[in-house]
Amino acid sequence: MPGSGTDKTKRWIEQPGPVVVLVEPQLGENIGATARAMANFGLSQLRLVKPRQGWPNDKARMMAAGADRNLDGVRLYESLDAAIADCSFVLATTARAHDQAKPVVGAAEAAELIAPRIAAGETVAIAFGRERNGLENAEVALADRIVTLPVNPAFASLNLAQSVVIIAYEWFKLASGGKLPFGMPQKSRPAPKQQLLAFFAALERELEKVEFFRPPGKRETMQINLRNIFTRMQPTQQDIQTLHGVIMAIAEGRKGPARGGVLDGEEAEMLRTLLAEHGSGRVPKERGPVRGLARLLRRNPTEAERALWQALTNDRRFAGRGFKRQTPVGQHICDFVSFPLRFVIDLIPIEESAAAAKTRTERRNWLTARGYRVVEVCAGDVENDVGGVLERLQAMIVDATR
Repeated sequence: MPGSGTDKTKRWIEQPGPVVVLVEPQLGENIGATARAMANFGLSQLRLVKPRQGWPNDKARMMAAGADRNLDGVRLYESLDAAIADCSFVLATTARAHDQAKPVVGAAEAAELIAPRIAAGETVAIAFGRERNGLENAEVALADRIVTLPVNPAFASLNLAQSVVIIAYEWFKLASGGKLPFGMPQKSRPAPKQQLLAFFAALERELEKVEFFRPPGKRETMQINLRNIFTRMQPTQQDIQTLHGVIMAIAEGRKGPARGGVLDGEEAEMLRTLLAEHGSGRVPKERGPVRGLARLLRRNPTEAERALWQALTNDRRFAGRGFKRQTPVGQHICDFVSFPLRFVIDLIPIEESAAAAKTRTERRNWLTARGYRVVEVCAGDVENDVGGVLERLQAMIVDATR
């Protein structure tokens, strides 16, 4: 798999382009960085005039980061005159005014001047000066044009490779038509209006349940604003499916004790106390709890229940044990149950009424008579030492499975 943009499985772009001439470069690293910048933008002809550290240079090859082809083709010269002897058009790059009656152009205009000459088969060179003081007046005098950049006048000097990369970029952008190498993939078709309307209906139905549309007189305006928000997004079919899933997950609490239920922890405790004192939500002539009660309890966990469930699901010792939360077992709803282990965890609140304790005892006896092992865990123990609770549960599970 290619790294951060370098892909040797793709064709190396080789097309006619200007020659890059570095005059007396001081550091091998700058030569390597220049070769890399050239490779980025399809340039391949690099000429060096008396490199200070000699040639070849190991530091240059290291800095080239894979652009070895440009380094392998380097040509050496003793002077700028010799390096541009076969060129019909030369541009000199500089950050300083040399007080010469010579046209001055920017990088983009330089590319426009180069392009027709390259197309006509001419050899064009762009000369870059020394890192410390750039090109000398006599060297600039050899050029047909001066190239400079709009930079901070108080800090105009660019690194050698940075100068090369700016001009190489403008050249390659012009030569390639400015086409970007990739765009955003279209992985899903635009959502049809039918799908949008179905999503709006589901969204508004759930918002209605929590009395979002208030006051009633602003209902229509609020609905229109909501629809316009999503319509402006121009969502795809996959976008709407994802949004629909998000809305339903928030509304139904599918993933267990996620925050976002209707009740807070204290109110959830009160709900369980009320149910325990009134027969766990059963009605006459029904064998099990009122339909939907287990889902309501799952959506609204107590703080102790939330903490214990999170600890259970994050502990590898309990992975694959099949624990479920607030699940009906016959006529009762168990706080935690593992059907494969026939193991029930009964979470006892810190303060429990006599009626609730009686209901819990009846539930325990009913489950025990049907082969379930019931373990009582105090909510206070979970809040104070959930790790110790897990150790005790693990020991009981190991003992039960022997």
